[in-house]
Amino acid sequence: MVEIKTDAALDAMREAGRVVARALAAAREAAAVGVSLRDLDAAAHAVLDKAGATSPFLGYQPSFAPSPFPAVICASVNDALVHGIPTDYRLRDGDLVSIDCGAVLDGWAGDAAVSFIVGTPRPEDVELIAATQRALDAGIAAAVVGHRLGDISHAVGAVARTARCGMPTDFGGHGIGRQMHEDPHVPNRGRPGRGFPLRHGLVLAIEPMLMSGGRDEYRTDPDGWTLRTVDGSRAAHIEHTVAITEQGPRVLTLV
Repeated sequence: MVEIKTDAALDAMREAGRVVARALAAAREAAAVGVSLRDLDAAAHAVLDKAGATSPFLGYQPSFAPSPFPAVICASVNDALVHGIPTDYRLRDGDLVSIDCGAVLDGWAGDAAVSFIVGTPRPEDVELIAATQRALDAGIAAAVVGHRLGDISHAVGAVARTARCGMPTDFGGHGIGRQMHEDPHVPNRGRPGRGFPLRHGLVLAIEPMLMSGGRDEYRTDPDGWTLRTVDGSRAAHIEHTVAITEQGPRVLTLV
């Protein structure tokens, strides 16, 4: 069931979104050569604790997962696409890192992700991240009253196709509100003019996931969580929680 939020609820979700933005900023600031993924998780966790927020990731166990998620961030490195578990892996020069984080504050959730490079960047990684950002920007621009869900999906997918990047067909964005994952599902491909109508108060997490090798297939690590490109190519993941309003898209997960 799709829930339409009141303006008061959107304001409350904005506060949860600020916490997510600060947690992502803390994790990114902590990232450096030699720093472990667990350290990034600890940095984000400290922000949530200080804000009085809880993590919708910690202990989360969807149907595909063999065990509850053990951290407050997903930390996906290089060929890891999404859902990477923070481990003792220490970051190396040139690593491409994607961090996904959520927060629940006063009963409302926010969800966002960033991708960045540690140390010396490779030009192809810079372009991959830029293409992923363009895909997100296109999806947000299409998130307007009077459009349909397929307009967002089409906008994201068109950028990925132009960049010759692959995207997983069965993972995408989602509705968000009292729960981190709500209806509707937001595919990263779609036909314009199709799908659920976009109305004032609908809140969506829009999250392109691009794979530089151009293939849509992925594989799952033995941990049951981490998704990786099948060809070892690098991946990027950027996400915002966005409210559709009569005044235009309102990004809720900015500082």
